[in-house]
Amino acid sequence: MDISKILKWGIAIILVIILAILYRTYNPNGNVYFPKCPFRELTGLKCPGCGSQRAAHYLLNFNIFNAIKENVILVLSIPYIMTGLVFDSLKKPNENILKWRKILFGRIAIFVILTIIIAFWILRNIK
Repeated sequence: MDISKILKWGIAIILVIILAILYRTYNPNGNVYFPKCPFRELTGLKCPGCGSQRAAHYLLNFNIFNAIKENVILVLSIPYIMTGLVFDSLKKPNENILKWRKILFGRIAIFVILTIIIAFWILRNIK
């Protein structure tokens, strides 16, 4: 085993655990220690990522309804991202897995996801 790879993964896991504890414990809403969205600060409009920190806080506290209210795109993207991580971790995927990987993460999927994000960005600012 490569010691540098183990060290990098160990550091990454520790950082994720620390962030999860912080976001579970403290609500970013109104807390000065969490960064503000620069796009919203400059324009007054919400970007597609606005509310992600609060959504993460609510998800880590098992409050899915409030997480969806804060940022539905973040909540819905978690299973999609997890699926991608599973596909990437497979050493020798079979033909069926490769077919689904192309469908879910291919060129067309990228354009569909981009369209969804842009539509979400627009719709959340006109309501």
